[in-house]
Amino acid sequence: MSQNKPILFEKLRAGKNVYGTSITSTGLMWPGAISSVGLDFVFIDTEHIPLDRTELTMLCQMFRSHGIAPIVRIPSPDPYRACQYIDGGAVGVVVPYIETPEQVVDLVGAVKYRPLKGELLSAYLDGSKAMPEGLKAYVDQFNSGNLCVANIESVPAMERLDEILSVPGLDAIFIGPHDLSVSLGLPEQYDHPDFEKAVKDIIHAARAKGVHAGIHFSLEPERQIQWMKEGVNMVVHSFDIALFLQRLKHDLQIIRKAAGDTSGPDGGAAIII
Repeated sequence: MSQNKPILFEKLRAGKNVYGTSITSTGLMWPGAISSVGLDFVFIDTEHIPLDRTELTMLCQMFRSHGIAPIVRIPSPDPYRACQYIDGGAVGVVVPYIETPEQVVDLVGAVKYRPLKGELLSAYLDGSKAMPEGLKAYVDQFNSGNLCVANIESVPAMERLDEILSVPGLDAIFIGPHDLSVSLGLPEQYDHPDFEKAVKDIIHAARAKGVHAGIHFSLEPERQIQWMKEGVNMVVHSFDIALFLQRLKHDLQIIRKAAGDTSGPDGGAAIII
């Protein structure tokens, strides 16, 4: 199992871009099909998608068997849940709505210091107790390649961004554009200058600290290209339902037009994850 862990981490360490998409389906055929696209990782969301621990473990193990790193977003800043998901096969853990450096410290402890917990872990994390060299070597090896990712998606997070990015062990941030736009008072106004400035500021701050950056957009690929030019190196493009609907709508429009039919839905409500 461990041989799949360092691949994503090593690509990032080498300065390469990595590419992924979000998966909501538990269909057994998905991992094999997605492997043909050449993705580096999949983003599996348990904050908004109803997945139980057994389903999640199955997905993580299947994706890993195809050499694709599963990065899982947990429902809340819960270090015990983060440990569970790493135990189940997740290579990375994303914590939603991070707003304080203390939350990041808890994430680092869960993802980088397993199986340590409790008072001893807190003492090692705050520096009040030195970790024995033998234990440090064991913990580093045990958690080799695990990725700590914080979701930055609110104004308070931006206000504390330097402190958040300064926590040792934080590997990456993912920007949540929907929640960030709402927090800014600009719901879904992704072309608004203030929203674009906020995203740029987050990306630039992260990259200046040596922290990897991604943004999850389900819209046009040009938006991913736009933010890659600003420094994004972890591309989280769209998700299975959105891609399915976009392609199905496109194809049916062509078929209906050829058949002389003009009926059909004009569209639907956006799906946000």
